[in-house]
Amino acid sequence: MASRELLLLLLLSTVLLFISSSLGDRKAIEIGVGDGDGVGVNLGFGIGPTPSPSPLDDSRGSSPPAPAPSSGPQPSDFPNLKQYYAYLVIQRFKQSITCDPGGVTQTWVGYRPCTYEGFYCAAPPDSPDTPTIASVDFNGFGLCAPTIVGFVDQLPDLALFHANSNYFSGAIPDLTGLPYLYELDVSNNLHFGAFPTKVLPLSNLIFLDLRFNLFAGAVPASVFAFDLDVLFFNNNNFNQPLPAELGRSPVAYLTLANNGFTGSIPPSICNASNTLVEVLFLNNRLSGCLPYEIGFLSIATVFDAGFNQITGPIPWSFGCLLKLEQLNLAGNLLYGEVPDVVCRLAKYGNLANLSLSGNYFTWLGHSCWDLVKTKVLDVRQNCIPGLPEQRSPAECSTFWWEPKHCLPSHDIPCSLPKSLTKRPMSSTPPAYMTYEAIHHPPPRN
Repeated sequence: MASRELLLLLLLSTVLLFISSSLGDRKAIEIGVGDGDGVGVNLGFGIGPTPSPSPLDDSRGSSPPAPAPSSGPQPSDFPNLKQYYAYLVIQRFKQSITCDPGGVTQTWVGYRPCTYEGFYCAAPPDSPDTPTIASVDFNGFGLCAPTIVGFVDQLPDLALFHANSNYFSGAIPDLTGLPYLYELDVSNNLHFGAFPTKVLPLSNLIFLDLRFNLFAGAVPASVFAFDLDVLFFNNNNFNQPLPAELGRSPVAYLTLANNGFTGSIPPSICNASNTLVEVLFLNNRLSGCLPYEIGFLSIATVFDAGFNQITGPIPWSFGCLLKLEQLNLAGNLLYGEVPDVVCRLAKYGNLANLSLSGNYFTWLGHSCWDLVKTKVLDVRQNCIPGLPEQRSPAECSTFWWEPKHCLPSHDIPCSLPKSLTKRPMSSTPPAYMTYEAIHHPPPRN
């Protein structure tokens, strides 16, 4: 009986070998003999050439084969888990960059994101032993990307983001998930939309720079209620009135120039008397009377409201601006006499540049004539008799026939040094102060 079974088995094997060689298949035949008389045949077929056996390949072992290694980076490849997550965010943002003139992104490789150009690491307060991305400085890189959403807002330990002079577009992301952020500079980019109000709840923010973008609409009043040091909003398309709460802000530097702000300068600006150092209102569409309260800005060094539609006389309270270095009110609708007490700031204060050109002033205080001679004071294109480069009589007459609503203010809300008040104020220029004397003084003896 065994001989018959063996004969059948050999015949079957011969048939299978013939089929396999004809089709080019791979075949495995395993013959096993059990404890009894039965014979088992196990056939396996596969396509392709038969691999060479490996001395390490032992399919009869009890251990399962090891899984194939992953092709992507693993958390264990990085100094800590925070840097691993930062790596993923950076690589995703890298894929969205459409121009990189300096080849900066070529350094964004490897498992040490703290070494990437533009990225800097430090340990956050809640993880003092876990350094991660704390600062991003892209200033001047010229990178192009359609948005920074999904990048800045996904670096939770970020304290500083500077991206001046790039080509980033879109809206500013919601940054309320960045508790340590204290400086945000996205100036000179292509961001657009309404004012990014979602940056305001950041409790540590002290520096906000939105200059040279395409933001439009109103600046919310709430922005002036936060404890910021610097607010730069110039060169955008903001076109609504300045909030009445502007003076609540404790900022030292406030630039609102080159927008389309309307309305008047809020009198509340006097509330910033102990903090405001520089304020720029120039080249907007501001109107109304020049507020007397500006004279309370006791530490201001620069006040620039040139090229608006502000009207009225200059309040005498401006004589209290003893630390003022630059005062620009050019290109407005101001009129009357330039106060002598303001011009004396050049001699007894710090005033080095007083620009009042392009208005409708009709006379100068006694001390102002000397400033015209030394070119500290610019009063071209006004209506002042006897001075060169003034408006035509017809133009001045037309302006004076228009109704005037601003009353002169002669009050001085401060105790001026005696040097500012010891000489009587005169509306008559010195006899020698003629056009020829100003521009062609006689030779010294």
